[in-house]
Amino acid sequence: MQTLTDLYRLAYFLTGKCDAGLDATLEAVDSTGDFFSGWMTAWSRRVVISKALAGIRDELTASARRTSVKRATTELPSRDWALSSGTKAAEFTRAILAIDWFPRCALLLSIFERMSVEDAATLLDATPELVRKGQAIGLQELTVNLARGQGWTSAEQVPYVMTGEMQHV
Repeated sequence: MQTLTDLYRLAYFLTGKCDAGLDATLEAVDSTGDFFSGWMTAWSRRVVISKALAGIRDELTASARRTSVKRATTELPSRDWALSSGTKAAEFTRAILAIDWFPRCALLLSIFERMSVEDAATLLDATPELVRKGQAIGLQELTVNLARGQGWTSAEQVPYVMTGEMQHV
């Protein structure tokens, strides 16, 4: 049962849609016959991934275009910032789902699923360079989203900071 939960969570994180995550998981489970069950279990994650990505192909394509022109200029928390040990699964879910489609999928596949950049590029129908860029953007945005959930704010969010000196805007 835990394997099904993990597969559903993976599909949900990829698609951002409860129904699509459930559909991809159920289709993957239905496609495993008793004869091939041992063999298919080893491939079930890839089956779920491919079905989940097929369900969001249009969104993924549009997001890949946005990613290709995006600059990774996000201000990050200081190097001494660390994720609180009390961080809840719901906080992580909000942080990961707040990332645009392509960077989120690149991050999930390459970092969390430990898939090679080349394999992720094939599944995402993108170049390895774009997957690397998406991975970097996804990591930055995940870090910022988690840090904001713990009260961190960037200087970019505060348009006017009062100091003892006059500032020109």
